[in-house]
Amino acid sequence: MPRARQRVRLEDGFKLDLNRLRRKGFVCSGARTEPVGIRWSYSHSDETIAIGLISADMQGDYEGCFRIQVGALDQRIRLVAYPRHFGGRQWYFSCPVTNRPASVLWKPPGATRFCSRQTWRRQVAYASQFQGRDDRAWRGKQKINARLIGELDPHDWDLPPKPKWMRWRTYQRYVDKYNHYESVLDEGTVAVVARLMGYA
Repeated sequence: MPRARQRVRLEDGFKLDLNRLRRKGFVCSGARTEPVGIRWSYSHSDETIAIGLISADMQGDYEGCFRIQVGALDQRIRLVAYPRHFGGRQWYFSCPVTNRPASVLWKPPGATRFCSRQTWRRQVAYASQFQGRDDRAWRGKQKINARLIGELDPHDWDLPPKPKWMRWRTYQRYVDKYNHYESVLDEGTVAVVARLMGYA
C-alpha cells in the first residue's frame, strides 16, 4: 500500500545531475564553461517549469566551482574530483550542507537551495514511494518504453525492439523487467476479477 503523502515529492522540484550535464557538454573537465541556459520540464510533457543559467570552472586538478542561477537563486557549489582506479578523475558536487560528494543535487519545492538527497532526509520522498504496486509496474513499463522507443512510433509497440546501439545483454535485462511488470499487472487484474466474481 502506498504511503500517505506527508512529504514533498522530490521529482516535483529541480534536479542537477553532474554526469548528465557533462554528457550534454554543459560542463567540461579541465575547462571553464561560460553561462549556458538550462531548463526543467514536467516528465509527462515537455512543458517548461523553469529556466536558469549554469557555469562551471573545472580547470583545477581536484577542485572546482559550479554556479546555478534560477530566478532569485544564485548559488555557488564546490566541485571535487577523485581519482579513478584505472586513471582519470571523477567529478562530484560537494553538498553545501553535508560536504559529501554527490553526483546529483536536488531543490525540492519550497527549498531555497540545491543540496544532496541525504540533506533533505525524511522531508522528501521519491514518486514511487507514493504509488501502489500496480502504479509502480505501469511506471516501470513506461520508463522502459521511453528508453527503448527512439524514433519508433510508440503506438506500434508494446515493448520496442532492441536499439542498434544497445548490447543484447542490456536489452535482455529490460525485457526481463518488462515481463516482471506485466506479471504484476496480470496478478492485479486477476485479483480484481476475483473480487468482482465474489460480489456477483
